[in-house]
Amino acid sequence: MLQVPVDDREDPVEISGDSLEGDPVDVADWRGDVVVVNVWGSWCTPCRSEAPLLVDADAELDAQLVGIDIRDNQPDALAFEREFGVEYPSIYDPGSEQLLRFGAKYGPRATPSTYVLDREGRVAALISGEVPSLGTLRDLVEEVGAEDG
Repeated sequence: MLQVPVDDREDPVEISGDSLEGDPVDVADWRGDVVVVNVWGSWCTPCRSEAPLLVDADAELDAQLVGIDIRDNQPDALAFEREFGVEYPSIYDPGSEQLLRFGAKYGPRATPSTYVLDREGRVAALISGEVPSLGTLRDLVEEVGAEDG
């Protein structure tokens, strides 16, 4: 897990695209809120393992969750969302183009990867691999949410 001190954070991450359902999703719409971005694929065993935790996080945390579904086909990705009851939006990114927006420094090194973006849309924390616990994610979101703008 990597936490980025406020003074070391880079420019806001510009992530947008169509959801699995075809609706536009733009992370910039949630500027002013803490945003949790989860990079996943339906074929990814750790993604399947952490999905219930993220569904719980969506219900409990004071943050907007958004997924980025990579290297997947749309029917499998939609089936994954139905299976786990995922209600937050996921950008459909089968070519993984959105991942380039994190840059070389914060680009995902594993699938899944979970980012906590501060209220300005900057990477504040990165978990490479499966989120270890809801408590870990809650602590990160609360810490970032408590920062002065």
